[in-house]
Amino acid sequence: MKFTLKDYQDDAVEEVLDRLKKARKRWHEDRDKHAFSLTATTGAGKTVMAAAVFEALFHGNDDYEFEPDPGAVMIWFSDDPSLNEQSRWRLQEASDKLTVSDLVTVDNSFGREKFEAGKIYFLNTQKLSKNSLLVRGHDPNDTAIEDDDGQMRIMPDLRSHTIWDTIQNTIEDPDLTLYLVLDEAHRGMKEGGKSNGDGKPTIVKQLINGSGSVPGIPIVWGISATVQRFNDAIAGMQGHGTLPNVIVDPKKVQDSGLLKDTINLDIPDEEGDFSTVLLRRGTDKLRDISKAWTEYAKQQDDADSVLPLMVFQVPNSPDHKEIGKWLDTIFDRWPELPPDCIANVFGEHKTETFGSRTAQYVAPERVQESDWVRILVAKDAISTGWDCPRAEVMVSFRAASDKTHITQLLGRMVRTPLARRIPGNDRLNAVDCLLPRFNKKSVEDVVKALMTGADSGEELPGRRVLINPREMKPNPAIPEEVWQKLLSLPSQTLPKRQARPVKRLTALAHELAADALLSDAGKKAHAEMHKVLDGAQVRYAEEIKKARDGVLTVEGKTEKADVETKAMSFNDFVEAADYSVIEDAYKRAARVISPDLATTYSEHLAHGGSEDNDTADALIEAHTTVAAIGLVPDIKGDLEAAAEKLSNQWLSQYRISIKSLSDERQEVYRQIREMSADPLDVDLARPHSWLQPTKSREADGTEIELPRFERHMLCDDDGLYPGNFGSSWESKVLLTELKRDGSVGWYRNPGRPSQDSLGVTYEDADEMKIVRPDFIFFVRLADGSIAADIIDPHGIHLGDALPRLRGLARYSETHQTVFRRIEIIAEIAGTYRVLDLSEPSAREAVQKAESAKALFQSGAATNYHLGATS
Repeated sequence: MKFTLKDYQDDAVEEVLDRLKKARKRWHEDRDKHAFSLTATTGAGKTVMAAAVFEALFHGNDDYEFEPDPGAVMIWFSDDPSLNEQSRWRLQEASDKLTVSDLVTVDNSFGREKFEAGKIYFLNTQKLSKNSLLVRGHDPNDTAIEDDDGQMRIMPDLRSHTIWDTIQNTIEDPDLTLYLVLDEAHRGMKEGGKSNGDGKPTIVKQLINGSGSVPGIPIVWGISATVQRFNDAIAGMQGHGTLPNVIVDPKKVQDSGLLKDTINLDIPDEEGDFSTVLLRRGTDKLRDISKAWTEYAKQQDDADSVLPLMVFQVPNSPDHKEIGKWLDTIFDRWPELPPDCIANVFGEHKTETFGSRTAQYVAPERVQESDWVRILVAKDAISTGWDCPRAEVMVSFRAASDKTHITQLLGRMVRTPLARRIPGNDRLNAVDCLLPRFNKKSVEDVVKALMTGADSGEELPGRRVLINPREMKPNPAIPEEVWQKLLSLPSQTLPKRQARPVKRLTALAHELAADALLSDAGKKAHAEMHKVLDGAQVRYAEEIKKARDGVLTVEGKTEKADVETKAMSFNDFVEAADYSVIEDAYKRAARVISPDLATTYSEHLAHGGSEDNDTADALIEAHTTVAAIGLVPDIKGDLEAAAEKLSNQWLSQYRISIKSLSDERQEVYRQIREMSADPLDVDLARPHSWLQPTKSREADGTEIELPRFERHMLCDDDGLYPGNFGSSWESKVLLTELKRDGSVGWYRNPGRPSQDSLGVTYEDADEMKIVRPDFIFFVRLADGSIAADIIDPHGIHLGDALPRLRGLARYSETHQTVFRRIEIIAEIAGTYRVLDLSEPSAREAVQKAESAKALFQSGAATNYHLGATS
């Protein structure tokens, strides 16, 4: 793979491969057919996951311990040729093993008797429709009079078979396994199984169930953000069993940084037609975000900047002259825009004239790569599966009654342009939507749809939809030493569920060498691991010898039957292992210690310090030793411990140098840090731009201005920060802390998984989670230094209140010298109680407590006095 998979993608790929393996086994052994689906929200990278699955299916994968299927054939099916082309391009972009010849678009000239193993064939509904040349002759009604002898099938271009024949021949070949991938699987699965009321099953259902003499495809894998209709249809079909669906947690997708964190909605505050006003405002936003991306590229020494575009959504029956006037408004507001930067994605597929301006047609899947497009005129949702990460601003002139079209289109604009979160910059992690024909009441349905991901209906934790937000920038009144104190605070990340320390070390060595931080890092890393394995050969000599004997011999039994007495006996036999047996054992060992290390250690053993020893016999001998090492379980533990230790040593040693790299490179190292069962602390990123709401809405719909507070690390143009708190007493805690002697600033710790948010890990029911304390306060001490305090108003009603406290207690004990105070406050029957985790006795009480409420009522906590200044 050209891309490093996110954790949730890695887990999903492993699960999909497990389903495919089971389905293949059951098909070839019992002729049982199976179906399952992969459900993931829009933007989760479903095609990237599919690419990883295809690579493993065709070539095998040691990390997943998955053997290749030599007879695997894939049909990738959708109802849209352009969607197929986009998927084909994405698969090629993501994979370094799938070649152009492996990705075959089936056109009207296709004429193979069977599909070829190791290839993915792209089919769409139109290619299997009644009028397609590919199916001509399959329907018994498609006949022609030959002569007096009878009838013959219509076979265009002298073909001997149709595409349905190809499908049937492939299914019936025992050496092949035909898999059907349904892209956007919910489409084509109409209720009742009929299409257009003509009594015939839909084409998708014909593929699944079979058509005439053609059997149904044995293994069906549906991919979509909306798969319920597919699941219901599969459950009601005969002939296909179901395997457990693979469901990607939408929270993990949002946490990954692949999706925008914030969606800003601008609507009029009063009744009236404000179309032109908000169109000008949208143009300002496009200009501002373009400038912001250019500045960011300069900061990162990146020659290629993101070139944002505006999606201008118009009614379905637009007045072209009116659109021309609207476009004039855009160019009047931003005269520097190139005049030929307008494109359209109308269904007519032609150049459109809008007043004095022309807009070339661009296929939806080509918009992202067509950098010259800065204004894209669209109607509905453009197309299923379409997305354009550089579409950062949308102005919709659709009426409030068209909210579905708006949310569908906006839902396709949520991918982050660089496939990662920009540290500390809400502006670059957001998308703007301006709705001049909406009001505060009608926009609520849009907010709800966007918060649930629109397609899947599941809530997306971590996503914010803000109405008329205000931008916060670094507070000029805050001294730089306070900023440095904030950036020095340690944050924690979730551990990797399936850590691979040797793979992590290899990856780290590669990146250190690539950034010229450590020359020959790969050789040095493996040299250290070779020392560990050399030592293991001494320490575990007896175990290795026994394992080696097992590798070099093949044991079996000979069955002997007496014809007269019918008695049976078994005689043991032992034979010397041949090369293939040794290589099979070596490959299994390579999965244990990692394929790369197995290769270099074999070379190390074969060389024996001299190139002259690198003979075929020496390499077989080395493979035998590695195979034996892989059979001694304790060696794996020693090796992984050494790899983890060296990785952490290098990450600490080069921490400052890594911080001087670009955000993109720092993100790579951050991911390597997290490839651990016990990850190191990470540094906070410096926040540059936050987007915050300025009003809150009461239950009756009334809007009230949020209170604003001074001395926050980021502020508006007035030097103030709007406080949007979950309870009324949180603001009282804030005011109390700001009145304390020496107070110089405070930080509202973001509750979302961004790099500028301080996180603390805790364990809840065997699952690791993260709590993000609400407030960090900064105080100047008598000696002039800056101290940091964590103050966290804590809800004891939450089911994980006590586990959170235990995580905070462990964090406090680990970082005793970093913070002056770590205090947790709770409200108990109108009284405020505080637990000071800086005190060892309080931490001990937390570990022994049976409930959070009892803990705060005990002597371990004291009263917290609102308004105190000492």
